[in-house]
Amino acid sequence: MEEERGLVVATERYGSAESWKYLGKDGVMERRRDGSEGESRGNSIVGVFKSVFLPQGYPESVSKDYLQYQFWDTLQAFSSSLSGTLATQASLKGVGVGNQEATVAAATITWLLRDGTGMLGRILFAWQKGTKLDSEAKKWRLFADVLNDTAMFMEILAPYFPAFFTLIVCTAGIFKSIVGVAGGATRAALTVHQARRDNMADISAKDGSQETLVNLAGLLISLVLIPLVTDNPVLTLSLFFLFTILHLFANYKAVRSVVMETFNEARLSIVLQQYLGDRRILSPLEANQREPVFFEFRKTVPIRLGVRLQEVVQSPEELNLALKNNNMPFLLGVRNGCVCVCLGPEASVHDEIRAMCQAVWLSSMLTPTSSEPLPPFISLLYINRGALSVLRGTHFYFYFFKGHWEMVHESHKVMDTIFNPFLKGVEAAGWDMKRTLLDWDEWRVEWKTKSS
Repeated sequence: MEEERGLVVATERYGSAESWKYLGKDGVMERRRDGSEGESRGNSIVGVFKSVFLPQGYPESVSKDYLQYQFWDTLQAFSSSLSGTLATQASLKGVGVGNQEATVAAATITWLLRDGTGMLGRILFAWQKGTKLDSEAKKWRLFADVLNDTAMFMEILAPYFPAFFTLIVCTAGIFKSIVGVAGGATRAALTVHQARRDNMADISAKDGSQETLVNLAGLLISLVLIPLVTDNPVLTLSLFFLFTILHLFANYKAVRSVVMETFNEARLSIVLQQYLGDRRILSPLEANQREPVFFEFRKTVPIRLGVRLQEVVQSPEELNLALKNNNMPFLLGVRNGCVCVCLGPEASVHDEIRAMCQAVWLSSMLTPTSSEPLPPFISLLYINRGALSVLRGTHFYFYFFKGHWEMVHESHKVMDTIFNPFLKGVEAAGWDMKRTLLDWDEWRVEWKTKSS
Protein backbone atom coordinates (compact mmCIF):
# COMPACT_ATOMS: atom_id res chain seq x y z
CA MET A 1 0.00 0.00 0.00
CA GLU A 2 2.88 2.33 0.90
CA GLU A 3 4.60 1.62 -2.39
CA GLU A 4 1.43 2.62 -4.29
CA ARG A 5 1.45 6.02 -2.57
CA GLY A 6 5.16 6.59 -3.07
CA LEU A 7 8.40 6.70 -1.17
CA VAL A 8 8.81 8.62 2.09
CA VAL A 9 11.18 11.48 1.31
CA ALA A 10 10.82 13.45 4.59
CA THR A 11 9.02 13.45 7.89
CA GLU A 12 8.06 16.25 10.28
CA ARG A 13 6.32 16.61 13.59
CA TYR A 14 4.64 19.32 15.63
CA GLY A 15 5.96 18.80 19.15
CA SER A 16 4.76 15.44 20.36
CA ALA A 17 1.19 15.99 19.18
CA GLU A 18 1.34 15.45 15.43
CA SER A 19 3.62 13.79 12.90
CA TRP A 20 3.50 13.99 9.11
CA LYS A 21 5.36 12.46 6.21
CA TYR A 22 6.04 13.52 2.65
CA LEU A 23 5.62 10.94 -0.10
CA GLY A 24 7.26 11.33 -3.48
CA LYS A 25 5.93 9.62 -6.61
CA ASP A 26 6.12 10.53 -10.27
CA GLY A 27 7.73 13.89 -9.51
CA VAL A 28 4.97 14.93 -7.10
CA MET A 29 5.36 15.29 -3.32
CA GLU A 30 2.30 14.62 -1.17
CA ARG A 31 1.96 15.42 2.56
CA ARG A 32 0.13 12.85 4.70
CA ARG A 33 -0.56 12.57 8.40
CA ASP A 34 0.82 9.60 10.33
CA GLY A 35 -1.85 7.38 11.87
CA SER A 36 -5.28 6.28 10.71
CA GLU A 37 -7.54 8.59 8.77
CA GLY A 38 -10.29 8.24 11.35
CA GLU A 39 -8.19 9.95 14.02
CA SER A 40 -7.69 13.12 12.01
CA ARG A 41 -11.09 14.70 12.75
CA GLY A 42 -10.95 14.01 16.49
CA ASN A 43 -7.37 15.09 16.78
CA SER A 44 -8.11 18.36 15.01
CA ILE A 45 -10.77 19.24 17.62
CA VAL A 46 -8.41 18.36 20.46
CA GLY A 47 -5.66 20.26 18.70
CA VAL A 48 -7.76 23.43 18.51
CA PHE A 49 -8.58 23.16 22.21
CA LYS A 50 -4.91 22.72 23.08
CA SER A 51 -3.82 25.63 20.93
CA VAL A 52 -6.39 27.91 22.61
CA PHE A 53 -5.87 26.95 26.26
CA LEU A 54 -2.43 25.31 26.52
CA PRO A 55 1.02 26.80 25.89
CA GLN A 56 2.64 26.19 22.53
CA GLY A 57 4.72 23.02 22.53
CA TYR A 58 2.82 21.45 25.44
CA PRO A 59 3.86 19.21 27.19
CA GLU A 60 7.57 19.64 26.36
CA SER A 61 7.49 23.43 26.85
CA VAL A 62 6.30 23.28 30.47
CA SER A 63 7.30 21.56 33.71
CA LYS A 64 6.06 18.05 34.45
CA ASP A 65 3.75 19.25 37.21
CA TYR A 66 1.97 21.73 34.91
CA LEU A 67 -1.17 19.74 34.09
CA GLN A 68 -1.84 18.60 37.65
CA TYR A 69 -1.32 22.09 39.01
CA GLN A 70 -3.56 23.67 36.37
CA PHE A 71 -6.34 21.16 37.09
CA TRP A 72 -6.48 22.06 40.77
CA ASP A 73 -5.93 25.75 40.04
CA THR A 74 -8.88 25.71 37.64
CA LEU A 75 -11.09 24.03 40.24
CA GLN A 76 -10.16 26.57 42.91
CA ALA A 77 -10.79 29.46 40.50
CA PHE A 78 -14.25 28.07 39.74
CA SER A 79 -15.22 27.76 43.40
CA SER A 80 -13.74 31.18 44.17
CA SER A 81 -15.81 32.69 41.37
CA LEU A 82 -19.02 31.35 42.90
CA SER A 83 -18.04 32.52 46.39
CA GLY A 84 -17.22 35.93 44.95
CA THR A 85 -20.73 36.18 43.50
CA LEU A 86 -22.26 35.65 46.94
CA ALA A 87 -19.90 38.22 48.49
CA THR A 88 -20.62 40.79 45.76
CA GLN A 89 -24.36 40.42 46.25
CA ALA A 90 -23.95 40.99 50.00
CA SER A 91 -21.75 44.06 49.42
CA LEU A 92 -24.26 45.61 47.03
CA LYS A 93 -27.05 44.96 49.50
CA GLY A 94 -24.99 46.53 52.27
CA VAL A 95 -24.34 49.79 50.38
CA GLY A 96 -28.07 50.16 49.78
CA VAL A 97 -28.95 48.57 46.45
CA GLY A 98 -32.67 47.90 46.65
CA ASN A 99 -33.12 50.20 49.68
CA GLN A 100 -35.08 53.37 48.89
CA GLU A 101 -33.65 55.17 51.93
CA ALA A 102 -30.05 54.69 50.82
CA THR A 103 -28.33 57.56 49.01
CA VAL A 104 -25.94 57.40 46.10
CA ALA A 105 -23.47 59.62 47.98
CA ALA A 106 -23.30 57.30 51.00
CA ALA A 107 -22.77 54.25 48.81
CA THR A 108 -20.07 56.05 46.81
CA ILE A 109 -18.21 57.15 49.95
CA THR A 110 -18.28 53.61 51.33
CA TRP A 111 -16.94 52.24 48.05
CA LEU A 112 -14.19 54.88 47.85
CA LEU A 113 -13.11 54.21 51.46
CA ARG A 114 -12.91 50.50 50.73
CA ASP A 115 -10.82 51.06 47.61
CA GLY A 116 -8.58 53.64 49.31
CA THR A 117 -7.73 51.45 52.30
CA GLY A 118 -7.11 48.58 49.88
CA MET A 119 -4.59 50.66 47.94
CA LEU A 120 -2.69 51.53 51.11
CA GLY A 121 -2.72 47.89 52.18
CA ARG A 122 -1.33 46.83 48.80
CA ILE A 123 1.60 49.26 49.05
CA LEU A 124 2.46 48.36 52.65
CA PHE A 125 2.29 44.62 52.06
CA ALA A 126 4.49 44.79 48.95
CA TRP A 127 7.01 46.86 50.94
CA GLN A 128 7.15 44.47 53.88
CA LYS A 129 6.85 41.07 52.23
CA GLY A 130 7.69 41.53 48.55
CA THR A 131 11.07 39.79 48.80
CA LYS A 132 9.54 36.75 50.51
CA LEU A 133 7.10 35.98 47.70
CA ASP A 134 9.72 34.36 45.46
CA SER A 135 11.40 32.21 48.09
CA GLU A 136 8.17 31.05 49.75
CA ALA A 137 5.77 31.09 46.82
CA LYS A 138 3.79 28.03 47.96
CA LYS A 139 3.13 29.37 51.47
CA TRP A 140 2.10 32.81 50.29
CA ARG A 141 -0.05 31.35 47.51
CA LEU A 142 -2.03 29.32 50.04
CA PHE A 143 -2.05 32.21 52.52
CA ALA A 144 -3.53 34.50 49.85
CA ASP A 145 -6.39 32.11 49.17
CA VAL A 146 -7.21 31.67 52.87
CA LEU A 147 -7.19 35.46 53.29
CA ASN A 148 -9.40 35.86 50.20
CA ASP A 149 -12.02 33.51 51.65
CA THR A 150 -11.85 35.38 54.96
CA ALA A 151 -12.44 38.68 53.16
CA MET A 152 -15.45 37.31 51.27
CA PHE A 153 -16.90 35.89 54.50
CA MET A 154 -16.62 39.34 56.09
CA GLU A 155 -18.40 40.91 53.10
CA ILE A 156 -21.25 38.41 53.40
CA LEU A 157 -21.67 39.15 57.12
CA ALA A 158 -21.25 42.94 56.79
CA PRO A 159 -24.92 43.77 55.90
CA TYR A 160 -26.06 42.16 59.18
CA PHE A 161 -23.94 44.67 61.15
CA PRO A 162 -24.99 48.01 59.63
CA ALA A 163 -23.30 50.09 62.35
CA PHE A 164 -19.92 48.55 61.45
CA PHE A 165 -20.54 47.99 57.75
CA THR A 166 -17.96 50.50 56.50
CA LEU A 167 -15.29 49.24 58.91
CA ILE A 168 -15.90 45.62 57.91
CA VAL A 169 -15.82 46.22 54.16
CA CYS A 170 -12.70 48.40 54.48
CA THR A 171 -10.95 45.63 56.41
CA ALA A 172 -12.07 43.13 53.79
CA GLY A 173 -10.74 45.53 51.13
CA ILE A 174 -7.32 45.54 52.80
CA PHE A 175 -7.35 41.74 52.89
CA LYS A 176 -8.26 41.56 49.20
CA SER A 177 -5.53 44.01 48.26
CA ILE A 178 -3.01 41.77 50.03
CA VAL A 179 -4.49 38.83 48.16
CA GLY A 180 -3.99 40.69 44.89
CA VAL A 181 -0.31 41.32 45.58
CA ALA A 182 0.49 37.89 47.03
CA GLY A 183 -1.60 35.98 44.50
CA GLY A 184 -0.25 37.83 41.47
CA ALA A 185 3.38 37.67 42.61
CA THR A 186 3.30 33.98 43.49
CA ARG A 187 1.54 33.20 40.23
CA ALA A 188 4.43 34.89 38.43
CA ALA A 189 6.94 32.87 40.49
CA LEU A 190 5.17 29.63 39.60
CA THR A 191 5.08 30.67 35.93
CA VAL A 192 8.87 31.06 36.02
CA HIS A 193 9.06 27.51 37.36
CA GLN A 194 6.70 26.12 34.71
CA ALA A 195 8.34 27.84 31.74
CA ARG A 196 10.95 25.57 30.15
CA ARG A 197 11.52 27.43 26.89
CA ASP A 198 11.60 31.05 28.05
CA ASN A 199 7.87 31.06 27.34
CA MET A 200 6.61 32.83 30.45
CA ALA A 201 4.40 35.20 28.49
CA ASP A 202 2.71 32.37 26.60
CA ILE A 203 2.08 30.37 29.79
CA SER A 204 0.73 33.45 31.55
CA ALA A 205 -1.54 34.30 28.62
CA LYS A 206 -2.94 30.76 28.38
CA ASP A 207 -3.42 30.70 32.16
CA GLY A 208 -5.49 33.84 31.74
CA SER A 209 -7.56 32.15 29.02
CA GLN A 210 -8.19 29.15 31.27
CA GLU A 211 -9.27 31.41 34.14
CA THR A 212 -11.54 33.43 31.84
CA LEU A 213 -13.25 30.24 30.67
CA VAL A 214 -13.74 29.13 34.27
CA ASN A 215 -15.11 32.53 35.29
CA LEU A 216 -17.51 32.39 32.36
CA ALA A 217 -18.78 29.01 33.58
CA GLY A 218 -19.06 30.43 37.09
CA LEU A 219 -21.01 33.40 35.73
CA LEU A 220 -23.56 31.13 34.08
CA ILE A 221 -24.05 29.14 37.28
CA SER A 222 -24.25 32.39 39.28
CA LEU A 223 -27.23 33.46 37.17
CA VAL A 224 -29.06 30.43 38.55
CA LEU A 225 -27.81 30.89 42.13
CA ILE A 226 -28.65 34.57 42.63
CA PRO A 227 -32.47 34.20 42.59
CA LEU A 228 -32.18 31.28 45.02
CA VAL A 229 -29.97 32.98 47.62
CA THR A 230 -31.60 36.42 47.56
CA ASP A 231 -33.09 37.13 51.02
CA ASN A 232 -32.04 33.63 52.13
CA PRO A 233 -29.06 34.04 54.49
CA VAL A 234 -29.03 30.37 55.55
CA LEU A 235 -28.68 29.13 51.98
CA THR A 236 -26.13 31.88 51.22
CA LEU A 237 -23.88 30.86 54.11
CA SER A 238 -24.33 27.15 53.40
CA LEU A 239 -23.29 27.54 49.77
CA PHE A 240 -20.45 29.85 50.74
CA PHE A 241 -18.98 27.33 53.18
CA LEU A 242 -19.36 24.55 50.60
CA PHE A 243 -17.52 26.58 47.95
CA THR A 244 -14.90 27.69 50.48
CA ILE A 245 -14.09 24.11 51.50
CA LEU A 246 -13.76 23.16 47.83
CA HIS A 247 -11.64 26.25 47.18
CA LEU A 248 -9.20 25.61 50.02
CA PHE A 249 -8.91 21.90 49.26
CA ALA A 250 -8.18 22.59 45.59
CA ASN A 251 -5.59 25.22 46.53
CA TYR A 252 -3.86 22.87 48.94
CA LYS A 253 -3.68 20.16 46.26
CA ALA A 254 -2.46 22.72 43.72
CA VAL A 255 0.52 23.94 45.77
CA ARG A 256 1.28 20.38 46.86
CA SER A 257 1.50 19.31 43.21
CA VAL A 258 4.24 21.86 42.44
CA VAL A 259 7.72 20.31 42.28
CA MET A 260 10.36 23.03 42.25
CA GLU A 261 13.94 22.02 41.43
CA THR A 262 15.51 25.13 42.96
CA PHE A 263 16.51 25.43 46.61
CA ASN A 264 14.80 27.73 49.04
CA GLU A 265 15.53 27.62 52.77
CA ALA A 266 12.91 24.97 53.54
CA ARG A 267 13.85 22.59 50.72
CA LEU A 268 17.60 22.95 51.31
CA SER A 269 17.12 22.33 55.03
CA ILE A 270 15.06 19.19 54.35
CA VAL A 271 17.61 17.78 51.91
CA LEU A 272 20.59 18.64 54.12
CA GLN A 273 19.09 17.16 57.28
CA GLN A 274 18.31 13.93 55.42
CA TYR A 275 21.87 13.80 54.07
CA LEU A 276 23.39 14.39 57.50
CA GLY A 277 21.22 11.61 58.89
CA ASP A 278 21.81 8.75 56.45
CA ARG A 279 23.80 10.18 53.50
CA ARG A 280 20.77 9.91 51.20
CA ILE A 281 19.99 12.73 48.77
CA LEU A 282 16.29 13.48 48.37
CA SER A 283 14.98 14.07 44.88
CA PRO A 284 13.07 17.30 44.13
CA LEU A 285 9.80 15.36 44.28
CA GLU A 286 10.56 13.90 47.73
CA ALA A 287 11.72 17.22 49.16
CA ASN A 288 8.74 19.13 47.76
CA GLN A 289 6.36 16.60 49.30
CA ARG A 290 7.92 17.27 52.71
CA GLU A 291 8.09 21.03 52.32
CA PRO A 292 5.59 22.81 54.62
CA VAL A 293 3.00 24.89 52.78
CA PHE A 294 1.55 26.55 55.89
CA PHE A 295 3.36 29.13 57.97
CA GLU A 296 4.82 27.51 61.06
CA PHE A 297 5.02 29.09 64.49
CA ARG A 298 7.34 26.62 66.17
CA LYS A 299 10.35 28.15 67.86
CA THR A 300 13.43 28.00 65.66
CA VAL A 301 16.58 30.07 65.37
CA PRO A 302 15.99 32.35 62.36
CA ILE A 303 18.52 32.78 59.55
CA ARG A 304 19.32 36.16 57.98
CA LEU A 305 21.23 36.21 54.70
CA GLY A 306 23.21 39.05 53.19
CA VAL A 307 23.37 41.23 56.31
CA ARG A 308 25.72 44.12 57.13
CA LEU A 309 29.12 43.32 58.62
CA GLN A 310 28.24 44.83 62.01
CA GLU A 311 25.44 42.29 62.40
CA VAL A 312 28.05 39.50 62.35
CA VAL A 313 31.08 41.05 64.03
CA GLN A 314 31.46 44.19 66.13
CA SER A 315 35.22 44.34 66.72
CA PRO A 316 38.48 43.44 64.93
CA GLU A 317 38.89 40.54 67.36
CA GLU A 318 35.51 39.12 66.36
CA LEU A 319 36.41 39.56 62.69
CA ASN A 320 39.52 37.44 63.26
CA LEU A 321 37.35 34.83 65.00
CA ALA A 322 34.94 34.85 62.06
CA LEU A 323 37.84 34.31 59.64
CA LYS A 324 39.34 31.42 61.61
CA ASN A 325 39.21 28.16 59.60
CA ASN A 326 37.34 30.13 56.94
CA ASN A 327 38.63 30.61 53.41
CA MET A 328 35.17 31.13 51.91
CA PRO A 329 33.72 34.42 50.58
CA PHE A 330 31.21 34.69 53.44
CA LEU A 331 31.17 35.17 57.20
CA LEU A 332 28.83 33.56 59.71
CA GLY A 333 27.95 34.61 63.22
CA VAL A 334 25.27 34.27 65.87
CA ARG A 335 23.87 37.60 67.03
CA ASN A 336 20.70 38.42 68.99
CA GLY A 337 19.30 34.92 68.60
CA CYS A 338 19.80 34.83 64.81
CA VAL A 339 22.27 33.08 62.56
CA CYS A 340 23.59 35.90 60.34
CA VAL A 341 25.51 35.48 57.08
CA CYS A 342 27.60 38.24 55.56
CA LEU A 343 28.36 37.70 51.85
CA GLY A 344 31.33 38.82 49.80
CA PRO A 345 30.83 40.35 46.33
CA GLU A 346 32.68 37.51 44.55
CA ALA A 347 30.51 34.73 46.02
CA SER A 348 29.09 32.26 43.48
CA VAL A 349 25.80 30.38 43.62
CA HIS A 350 27.64 27.37 45.10
CA ASP A 351 29.13 29.63 47.76
CA GLU A 352 25.65 30.89 48.60
CA ILE A 353 24.39 27.32 48.93
CA ARG A 354 27.31 26.37 51.17
CA ALA A 355 26.75 29.43 53.36
CA MET A 356 23.09 28.50 53.67
CA CYS A 357 23.99 24.90 54.54
CA GLN A 358 26.23 26.11 57.35
CA ALA A 359 23.54 28.49 58.57
CA VAL A 360 20.97 25.67 58.57
CA TRP A 361 23.39 23.46 60.49
CA LEU A 362 23.99 26.17 63.09
CA SER A 363 20.28 26.94 63.37
CA SER A 364 19.45 23.27 63.97
CA MET A 365 22.15 23.04 66.62
CA LEU A 366 20.81 26.07 68.46
CA THR A 367 17.15 25.08 68.23
CA PRO A 368 15.81 23.03 71.19
CA THR A 369 14.54 19.63 70.06
CA SER A 370 12.39 18.92 73.11
CA SER A 371 10.27 20.78 75.65
CA GLU A 372 13.33 21.10 77.88
CA PRO A 373 15.38 24.18 76.98
CA LEU A 374 18.92 23.24 76.01
CA PRO A 375 21.98 25.27 76.95
CA PRO A 376 22.48 28.22 74.57
CA PHE A 377 25.45 26.83 72.64
CA ILE A 378 25.66 23.09 72.10
CA SER A 379 27.58 21.32 69.37
CA LEU A 380 26.15 17.93 68.47
CA LEU A 381 28.94 16.28 66.53
CA TYR A 382 29.88 12.66 66.13
CA ILE A 383 33.17 11.67 64.52
CA ASN A 384 33.40 8.19 63.07
CA ARG A 385 36.26 7.14 60.76
CA GLY A 386 36.70 10.70 59.61
CA ALA A 387 33.04 11.14 58.68
CA LEU A 388 31.01 13.84 60.39
CA SER A 389 27.32 13.39 61.05
CA VAL A 390 24.73 15.02 63.22
CA LEU A 391 23.05 12.70 65.71
CA ARG A 392 19.48 13.28 66.79
CA GLY A 393 16.49 11.39 68.17
CA THR A 394 17.46 8.07 69.71
CA HIS A 395 21.15 8.41 68.89
CA PHE A 396 23.82 9.28 71.45
CA TYR A 397 24.26 12.98 72.09
CA PHE A 398 27.65 14.54 72.45
CA TYR A 399 27.34 17.84 74.20
CA PHE A 400 30.21 20.31 74.00
CA PHE A 401 29.43 23.50 75.84
CA LYS A 402 31.15 26.10 73.73
CA GLY A 403 30.90 29.71 72.72
CA HIS A 404 29.11 30.49 69.48
CA TRP A 405 32.38 31.18 67.63
CA GLU A 406 33.49 27.64 68.40
CA MET A 407 30.24 26.41 66.88
CA VAL A 408 30.87 28.55 63.79
CA HIS A 409 34.35 27.01 63.49
CA GLU A 410 32.78 23.56 63.89
CA SER A 411 30.39 24.32 61.05
CA HIS A 412 33.32 25.10 58.73
CA LYS A 413 34.87 21.73 59.57
CA VAL A 414 31.57 19.95 58.92
CA MET A 415 31.12 21.64 55.54
CA ASP A 416 34.75 21.03 54.53
CA THR A 417 34.01 17.32 54.96
CA ILE A 418 30.53 16.93 53.52
CA PHE A 419 29.76 19.81 51.15
CA ASN A 420 31.50 18.62 47.96
CA PRO A 421 29.90 15.13 48.10
CA PHE A 422 26.59 16.78 48.99
CA LEU A 423 26.87 19.18 46.04
CA LYS A 424 27.60 16.34 43.59
CA GLY A 425 24.70 14.36 45.03
CA VAL A 426 22.09 17.09 44.66
CA GLU A 427 23.21 17.82 41.09
CA ALA A 428 22.89 14.12 40.24
CA ALA A 429 19.44 14.01 41.89
CA GLY A 430 18.12 16.65 39.48
CA TRP A 431 18.34 19.85 41.52
CA ASP A 432 18.96 23.10 39.62
CA MET A 433 22.25 24.49 40.96
CA LYS A 434 22.47 27.43 38.54
CA ARG A 435 20.20 29.60 40.66
CA THR A 436 18.49 29.57 44.04
CA LEU A 437 15.42 31.02 45.76
CA LEU A 438 17.29 31.81 48.95
CA ASP A 439 16.20 35.11 50.45
CA TRP A 440 19.46 37.10 50.25
CA ASP A 441 19.52 40.78 51.15
CA GLU A 442 21.68 43.12 49.04
CA TRP A 443 24.57 43.90 51.42
CA ARG A 444 27.97 42.75 50.11
CA VAL A 445 31.13 43.24 52.17
CA GLU A 446 34.84 43.08 51.39
CA TRP A 447 36.95 42.33 54.46
CA LYS A 448 40.69 42.25 55.09
CA THR A 449 42.45 39.41 56.84
CA LYS A 450 44.84 40.01 59.72
CA SER A 451 47.88 39.25 57.55
CA SER A 452 46.86 41.73 54.86
